Amino acid sequence: MTAPDPDYATLSFLHAPVGILFAENRVIRDANLHVCEMFGWPHEDLTGQSLECLYPSRAEFDRIGANVPDLLRVSGRYADERIMKRKNGELFWCRVRGSTLDVETPFGKTVWTFVDISDLRPSEKLTNREREVAGKLVQGMTAKEIARDLGLSPRTVEIHRGALLRKLKAKNTLELVARLAGFPFPD
Repeated sequence: MTAPDPDYATLSFLHAPVGILFAENRVIRDANLHVCEMFGWPHEDLTGQSLECLYPSRAEFDRIGANVPDLLRVSGRYADERIMKRKNGELFWCRVRGSTLDVETPFGKTVWTFVDISDLRPSEKLTNREREVAGKLVQGMTAKEIARDLGLSPRTVEIHRGALLRKLKAKNTLELVARLAGFPFPD
């Protein structure tokens, strides 16, 4: 008797070199081994949880939840780089890609991939607000746009940008964005 052929689709999902999860209405239904390892959650504890458990704050979860559906309705796909949170509370930079199975109900059934890019971007020595501002700067937003998006004054955004310049030893915003994006800059 010969052994049955392995289920290559399941093996590929479980052992993919990137984190993959399937969600329904922003609730995790399944996640591969890499997601569990990256975020520090046992599979049985992660399954059935709201995706909120992977976000640094409820506010960030809500913000993404408000903005992403419109983008998913247009192309069925979404991509960004953002700060995420491990089970132990550690924050890290993550490249996130997603697709919906139905553009009419964007969060109904979705597939998400996650790649830890924290080795490319600083995060530990920044405050939560500095991380938020840094993420917006990397997206190419101006101080006024960041202020509007985060509900801050433009002057407050400039204060955080100044702190980022000092902490990352950048001479100007262009160099700051390059450092945040992981491009090497000579000291």
